[in-house]
Amino acid sequence: MNYRKMLAEHISTRLQLEIPTDEILNLIEAPKFPEHGDLAFPCFRLAKSMRKPPAEIARQLSGQLQGDLFEKVSPAGPYVNFFLNKAKVSYDVISEIISKKDRYGELMIGSGQNVPIDMSSPNIAKPFSMGHLRSTVIGNAIANILQKCGYTPVRINHLGDWGTQFGKLITAYTAWGDEKKVTENPIKELLKLYVEFHEKAEDNPGLEQQGRDWFKKLEDGDDAALHLWQWFRDESLKEFNKIYDLLDVRFDSYHGEAFYNDKMEDVVKMIEAKGLLEEDQGAMVVKLDEESLPPSLIKKSDGATLYVTRDLAAAIYRHRMYDFAQAVYVVGGEQTLHFKQLKLVLKKLGMEWADTIVHVPFGMILKDGKKMSTRKGKLVLLEEVLAESIHLAETNILHKNPNLKNKAEVARQVGVGAVIFHDLRHERMNNIEFSLEEMLKFEGETGPYLQYTHARACSILRKAETFSQADFTEGLNDLLSWEVIKRLIDFPKSIERACLNYEPSVISKYLIDLAQSFNSYYGNVRILEENPELSARLQLVEAVAIVLKEGLNLLGLAAPAEM
Repeated sequence: MNYRKMLAEHISTRLQLEIPTDEILNLIEAPKFPEHGDLAFPCFRLAKSMRKPPAEIARQLSGQLQGDLFEKVSPAGPYVNFFLNKAKVSYDVISEIISKKDRYGELMIGSGQNVPIDMSSPNIAKPFSMGHLRSTVIGNAIANILQKCGYTPVRINHLGDWGTQFGKLITAYTAWGDEKKVTENPIKELLKLYVEFHEKAEDNPGLEQQGRDWFKKLEDGDDAALHLWQWFRDESLKEFNKIYDLLDVRFDSYHGEAFYNDKMEDVVKMIEAKGLLEEDQGAMVVKLDEESLPPSLIKKSDGATLYVTRDLAAAIYRHRMYDFAQAVYVVGGEQTLHFKQLKLVLKKLGMEWADTIVHVPFGMILKDGKKMSTRKGKLVLLEEVLAESIHLAETNILHKNPNLKNKAEVARQVGVGAVIFHDLRHERMNNIEFSLEEMLKFEGETGPYLQYTHARACSILRKAETFSQADFTEGLNDLLSWEVIKRLIDFPKSIERACLNYEPSVISKYLIDLAQSFNSYYGNVRILEENPELSARLQLVEAVAIVLKEGLNLLGLAAPAEM
């Protein structure tokens, strides 16, 4: 139920104003304090046409705007305040949620259009660190939210699976690698070989040339080089998929950098044909002076192509493949210039869809206030964090509910959910200080707190045994349940805001508000007490459980029924 829209239509119909209904809708506000009502209409806009002060207009109009939807309509200075009919609205809202279940909040903004989402994108043969977490979980949540809003998301893992580092890795492996060790622990051994290569190259500069030679062989399609590269890629993906399985993240495409090797030359020819390619200190660039941007480097002086060339090829391929409404790139904020250049080069190439490319940047995860770094020993491996988080969740469960069935699975859901929510409760552009202790708190703004609230609601419903919806003939009229109802009304609007702003934290903050309102209700109302309101109270609990579960699922968290 969109009560703002219903009020706008009510005002438009009753007053016959020369203002479009959409404009009236945009004027309607939600008062900061409950005593000022649930919705308010400011009368400043009418002062000129009615030739009266706004406060006098508010007094005049309040009498004309009474209706069944409202308990009270009253003037307050230049505002007309509307107090919604609690019993009627609560009945309508709860009935809608229970009827629609996980479909509550669905919107058809997207009309089924495709939206490829470039997300996660770890580097082959490198550890999956906490730094990769943000792109993965933000991208996954955005994909879920877009789907809820009627789009068809296409999750793309644009793997870092090409470049001179593979020549170095092949050099190291062929010189002192061990097949058995790599097979048993791929990421650890491949990283060890890579680090060892650089250590030995300090005393043996010839290794760098060997690395370049092996990469040249790889680019030229040498069978031995390709075999090793494919093996490194396959083994890395097996390790990555262990983490993706824990996070419950799935991809529709694993086309990484290597996939576009045979597509870049066509892009270079296209740029040349448009007369955009210019030489600059031996390199080939596209000048972007009109936007005061540095030139976009297409080819280095040695003829090698660069990231932007590859991303141009990827964007063109994805548009041909998916005919997208938008192409979303969930990539760190440090790449903002790169995406500005990418879009401008595409525009210069005559790609009218260039403006549908959306860079969704995010801040960094910090450790002790500093960026995590492999070289400085400040890298935190995501796999280790997830394992520790799951262990702590299991310890909590053994302490609080030792007889819980499926303890291991619930611990996984809570431990992983804690890590995901710790990221998504922050606005994505904010930097985050890594803290496992903060993640796993059961009180406050944490994933376990939300999951526990959902489990509490489910527990109440189990204790209630059976209740009939037919008994639910009237709504609820008390102030504590009304605060919960107002939160439930806001769910679709929160989803829309999260979608339009690519901002999962909107859903996170909404869920915290809903959980806090519900827990206040639970703490002050005897929900299972036998009286005429019992069915209404239980169905309010059921509606909260439905919305909490769906909200958690949108963020990529499970919602255990017991904890």
